[in-house]
Amino acid sequence: MRIDPAQHPWMTAPETGAVMAALGEARFVGGAVRNALLGVPVMDVDIAVPMPPQETMARLAARDIKVAPTGIAHGTITAILGNKVFEITTLRRDVETDGRHAVVAFTDDWAEDAARRDFTINALYAAPDGTVFDYATGVTDLIAGRVRFMGAADARIAEDYLRVLRLFRFHAWYGKGEVDADGLRAAAAAKDKLKSLSAERVQKEMLRLLEAGNPAPVLRVMAATGILPELLPGALQLPRLERLAAIEADHLLPRDGVLRLAALLPDGEAAAHAAADALKLSNADRTRLEQALGGAALSWLSARDARALLYRIGAARFRDKVLLEWARGGGNPIQWRMLMTMSETWQRPRFPLTGRDVMRAGVTEGPDVGRLLAQVEDWWIGTDFAADEGALRDRLAEAMKKDRA
Repeated sequence: MRIDPAQHPWMTAPETGAVMAALGEARFVGGAVRNALLGVPVMDVDIAVPMPPQETMARLAARDIKVAPTGIAHGTITAILGNKVFEITTLRRDVETDGRHAVVAFTDDWAEDAARRDFTINALYAAPDGTVFDYATGVTDLIAGRVRFMGAADARIAEDYLRVLRLFRFHAWYGKGEVDADGLRAAAAAKDKLKSLSAERVQKEMLRLLEAGNPAPVLRVMAATGILPELLPGALQLPRLERLAAIEADHLLPRDGVLRLAALLPDGEAAAHAAADALKLSNADRTRLEQALGGAALSWLSARDARALLYRIGAARFRDKVLLEWARGGGNPIQWRMLMTMSETWQRPRFPLTGRDVMRAGVTEGPDVGRLLAQVEDWWIGTDFAADEGALRDRLAEAMKKDRA
């Protein structure tokens, strides 16, 4: 089998050609080959070489290509040329594994390197001219939508317990029909080992799984085998997640892993806190999850009420709330589409008064300034932002007068 480079600009890009020419005997590997065969976009270009990493670096440096020893203990370096990045790894075999880390030895045997990879569909290599090298049943499995481990599933999982999650993630993205039976049995048997993994590695796999076209069927399998409860607490909302995925697809919205996580979790900040802790989400993602799941759920909103809420919580949080409520299954789809459009087009007005204006009106600097300003701003929002600066100053004077009474 052969990939036609003319149909894949990433293969014929000048930067790619320069790196491959500098390396000599080198092949594209893994996801780039898999996705090219499927005709889907290639995001990352990984390259395998049969020479030690020090020689790889020397060959690239000789052609003035910037290199960084990003994982040199495992034979991996990163080449940077122009605005393109290439991860280059020496062929290797596992010498010692403990389910989390591996000690490797370098080799020049392509079949040996293929044998240590996780799935047959990832053990595919391609020469610069597009010739594909398949050391197992990768091409056949890829066409059939089978995600199968290279060799014995339990042995592959024992080498790295993250492969439990990778089985489901890759099936969600590339699989058809049922999850591979041997892989599923091995994954279920190793579910208690997931706690030994770093939360960051688990987070990355889970968010990527959630970004699949429809992750719900795979998540149901994970729940039925007891794997999902090892990762996420609470009664999970799989129907809501499935409806959100359908809404995103129908309206050409991006697949949003964090928002889909919110759809999957029970409502309430407690669930958001627990999930954020379990996955060690970034502060920004934690806050977003808490805001999406916290507070009251949206009910029907008039255009005026929607503008007030948009002003108070911001467009991004408003969109999250709308999509989650839409996915809950209530309301009219026309209403939700209208609110989504409003969030994208509405221009937030600027509140004309500041704390300095309150102090100029005679209020001593301190907490009363913020309190009175907030009262006037609430009144202004209630007028649908129609009151002008003069009316706001009159309202401030009234609030100050009541305050002194």
